Parts: sequence; C-alpha cells; structure tokens
Amino acid sequence: MTLHDRARVYLDRFPPAVDYVPPTLAEIQESRPVDGDAEGRSPRIPLHEVADTVIAGVPVRIFRPAPGDLPVVVYVHGGGFVFGSADVDDPMCRDLAVQTGALVVSVDYRLAPEHPFPAAVDDCWAVVEAVLREHPTVAVMGESAGANLATVCAALARDAGLRLTHQMLVYPCTEMRTDTQGFADEGHHNLETARVAWLFDQYAGAADRTDPRFAPALLPDKTGLAPATVITAEHDPLTAECERYAAELGAEYRCFAGSLHGFFGLPGFFPEAAEARRYAADRLRASF
Repeated sequence: MTLHDRARVYLDRFPPAVDYVPPTLAEIQESRPVDGDAEGRSPRIPLHEVADTVIAGVPVRIFRPAPGDLPVVVYVHGGGFVFGSADVDDPMCRDLAVQTGALVVSVDYRLAPEHPFPAAVDDCWAVVEAVLREHPTVAVMGESAGANLATVCAALARDAGLRLTHQMLVYPCTEMRTDTQGFADEGHHNLETARVAWLFDQYAGAADRTDPRFAPALLPDKTGLAPATVITAEHDPLTAECERYAAELGAEYRCFAGSLHGFFGLPGFFPEAAEARRYAADRLRASF
C-alpha cells in the first residue's frame, strides 16, 4: 500500500528533519506545553466531570462521562517518554470516555531526561495498582511510549495477582531499538531514526536495556497477561515489531493502511482516526 494523500500532506506540512539536532534541556522544557498538532486534535467534548487530582502520589486527569459506578480505563499518553501530557491528550480522552462509557484516568507521569527509567514505570504502575485495588473493572491503554508503559503495567498486574480486563496498545514501542528495516525506510514515515534513538537514550539513562520493564518485548513469559488489542499504522517504523508483539500476546491486531504514527490522536489530519477510535472503544467495552 502507498501513503494516503492526507498522510503525504501531513509529511509535507511537518517534514522530518534531514539532520536531526537534539534540543537542549531548556528547549525541551520550553516546548512541552506547546502542542504543534493542536489543530488536528478532537474537540474538547463537555463531560459530566473533568478533574485534575492525584492518585498514589501521581498527578492524573479524570474524565467522567456519567455519574455512578463505571468501568475504568487507565490511559497513558505518548511523546517518546520526553514529551506529552494529560492536557495534550485531553481531547482524545474525552472522546474515549464518551465512546466507552468508562471513567478515563489519564496519567501525567514523570518525563525524561529529568526523570529517566524507571520513573515513568513507577508512576504508571502506582496509578494502575491503586485503581485496580479500588475498582472491579479496569483496562489499560496507551499510545506509542504510553503503550510501552501500559503493557509493562499489564505484566506487573499479572505478577501482583491483579486482573485487568484488557490492554489496548496503539503502535507500542516494545523492542526499544532503531536498527530495523522500518527505521531504515526513512521518507516513508514521520519518525526520524536519529530522533527516536535520542528519545530512547533520554529515557534509558543508565538502565539495563534488557530489563523487560524497559523493553517489554523481552519479557520471557507472556502467559497470563490481560487480553490485548494492538493497533498500528502501515507507514510506521514500529509496525513490524508491533505485529511481532501482538502475535506473542495472542492479541487482536489491526493495521490501518496508508497511515502514519500518531494518526490515532489526530482526526483532524487523519480521518481514519475516527474508525480506529470506534474499534478501540468497541474492544474495550466488550472487555468490561
């Protein structure tokens, strides 16, 4: 398949850097509040309640579509472990809450390089564990780096004897490497190899990169994990590893043809995001 015309337009509008120059820490911190893709996000749908609070010492934003006892989706944002926030993904989480009928808990975990691995894991797991001990019906969901953290939490939940109904993984980075054909095919996607390698380095710090909490594809025993769905974009350097990981999990797998990494959160740029979100919501609702 070839790139959809809208994906080509996106690449023309936001071209990957030919010679990637990593930002300084000051530049990282200055750019975090700025969402360069803001115009492509969903509208901020009014909900019964949206509140910023703290769970297990970790900042979260809670999206409640209706009063009463609801199933819960703990959502983990992407951004390469360095960028992203609950506020950036606020529009998508509102849509998710409406479509699933679930209470969505979006985790504002600590970011690298100030807080390298395992800070993000510790934050996300603290929230997931606390929610699991308070609610009977809980799923986890994440995009990209957030999907890495979500599936790590699924393994930690299994090991703690706690039950998740589902893990919804949208183009997860599970192998944490860039020496693959997908990254070699630059010009056909929107993730420069040098930028992704730099992001992984910021997150890793001095970590052992064979730790399955860092690279969940290296988890030696994947039995007993929560049922999973893996969503990918055809023109994403992570797609091959996503497919491998889905097969190892025995997950439901769906790849959206002609699209790019990040499409799920950008329905204003990628109309197929609406179909992907309906699919994800259907899978989550079926797990409750």
